[in-house]
Amino acid sequence: MDALLTPKLLRQLEQFQLLAQRRAKSAARGERRSRARGQSVEFADYRNYVAGDDFRYLDWNLYGRLERLFLKLYEEERELPVRIFLDASESMTFGQPPKFDFARQVAAAIGYVALCGFDRVSVIPFPDRPDETAARAALRAVRGKKSALQFFQNLSQLRAAGSANLNEALRRGALEARQAGVAVVLSDFLDPAGYERGLESLAGRGFQVNAVQILSPEELNPATYGDLKLVDAESGAIQEVTFGRFRLKAYQQTVQNFCQRMREFCQSRGIRFFSASSGTPLEQLLLQQLREAEVWG
Repeated sequence: MDALLTPKLLRQLEQFQLLAQRRAKSAARGERRSRARGQSVEFADYRNYVAGDDFRYLDWNLYGRLERLFLKLYEEERELPVRIFLDASESMTFGQPPKFDFARQVAAAIGYVALCGFDRVSVIPFPDRPDETAARAALRAVRGKKSALQFFQNLSQLRAAGSANLNEALRRGALEARQAGVAVVLSDFLDPAGYERGLESLAGRGFQVNAVQILSPEELNPATYGDLKLVDAESGAIQEVTFGRFRLKAYQQTVQNFCQRMREFCQSRGIRFFSASSGTPLEQLLLQQLREAEVWG
């Protein structure tokens, strides 16, 4: 298949860094300020000198004024865990271009920015696919820009199929995480069981959650009229309907209401919400919406 991201877009993404509102708590060294005290260049505080402390960190200017020994403390730099939840259910194959292709490109872009910033990236596709075990395992805990090419190749091997339980996938992902960090959920969020409990699980664990809803142009503005046979992509259920202009307007209003309810739900819980058509130019979402919302900068 074609490359997920163009060389031009990759060069643009290299200028960004994920903007974490919460300080990193990971035990691994990286480039994020944390609450731990270490030996970075970012000054944090003073404490009284005790026998055995390193003389190199004594503040002699302060000693000259107060005649007491104080040790300078610095912010420890830690990596930021970034978990990308990728909806790979059958419904994501719908549309031209397919929603899953767009979602996979967004995952590649967010992952690349994180890898360039020395953060730890994990992509969690759902539902489970035994035939993709190797590629999925390789997408867990990826580090370093040098890993980007293999990261893209493993993403390219993923396919969308089967029925997913969105709430359960997010809940399980939240519980499996050793530390909270940034969570990005890429989905159409059209699960009949809803999305609320899953997103609340991530937010409740302390994740900085970004929900990116991806719908196809056909879902947003269908152009088909008349007597139709509708087939549920995941359950296979069939329903025959007559779809006229009046129903089209009612359908469009229903879609708008669904998106607005989700936006309000996310805003009330401190979750960033983004909505994009799979036909949207990728740069519009990445270089405009996410940047203006200060997901990265």
